[in-house]
Amino acid sequence: MAQELRTEPALSTTYFGDRLADAVERKRSQLVVGLDPQVDLLPVELRGDVHLGRDHAAEAFGRFCRGVIDAVAPYVVAVKPQSAFFEELGADGVRALEDVCAYARQAGLLVILDAKRGDIGSTSRAYSAAFLEPRGKDGPLADALTVNPYLGRDAVEPMLAACKRDGAGIFCVVKTSNAGSAEVQDAILTDGKPLWQHVARLVREWGEDIVGARGLSSVGAVIGATHPRAVGEARRLLPQSILLLPGVGAQGATPADVARAFTSGPASALVTVSRALIYAFRVDGGEWRAAAGAEAARLRGEVWSVSGW
Repeated sequence: MAQELRTEPALSTTYFGDRLADAVERKRSQLVVGLDPQVDLLPVELRGDVHLGRDHAAEAFGRFCRGVIDAVAPYVVAVKPQSAFFEELGADGVRALEDVCAYARQAGLLVILDAKRGDIGSTSRAYSAAFLEPRGKDGPLADALTVNPYLGRDAVEPMLAACKRDGAGIFCVVKTSNAGSAEVQDAILTDGKPLWQHVARLVREWGEDIVGARGLSSVGAVIGATHPRAVGEARRLLPQSILLLPGVGAQGATPADVARAFTSGPASALVTVSRALIYAFRVDGGEWRAAAGAEAARLRGEVWSVSGW
């Protein structure tokens, strides 16, 4: 199946927002599948040798993610590998991550790497080079990267340069879905606004000069779908930014909770679903690839419907 799907170019230097908009309209989908492989949750057929070492676990992760990609590719526009699960396995895991990213791009999907990097100076430049900048004929590891903007502009400056120069995209963590986020992100500033809204205004400023022909900025924002009111406010503060919306499924949010995120266009928001999709077989008892594909098809239609497009 993967061979049939590998028709899209591996790399384009057009703005990320334009590439995404093309994919959304072509597939009539705003769905992103999160690739969060965990040993204890893998299908039984893939768990046989994982106890023998990191190399075996990394191989199982790769097989699992490739199987999920084959199953969901007709219904999603991107995958979002969670770097931490691969990094846990050391060098073997990093190689598996690289292989999975390449496989997804060959299948015609965008890759949004969930690594939440954020530092300054040469460290930030190294992160940008590792994840977003072309590496020879194979291109960059990912099309877009989640970043932590809470160190300020100098933490994201190298990534902004990659957006302008290489067609990369970034998603700045602004208002997250975890309960503890309120301890920092909801802190009230002297103007009476929560800190996350100040960060949202910075994200808008950083992305104003990296807007493609489709009107979307290469600098997006991560907004937890578990906070519907924040989703609506983020849309108002970030009219040209793509909103990446985690929290649907296992964390309790539904597609209806994020309907207001799409008022800037069909590609102005992406709904990311991880555990509820890739481990759907653990609920319905079906074959793991078929279960993932069926859940992706269902969610694709539901999200498109509530988006209003």
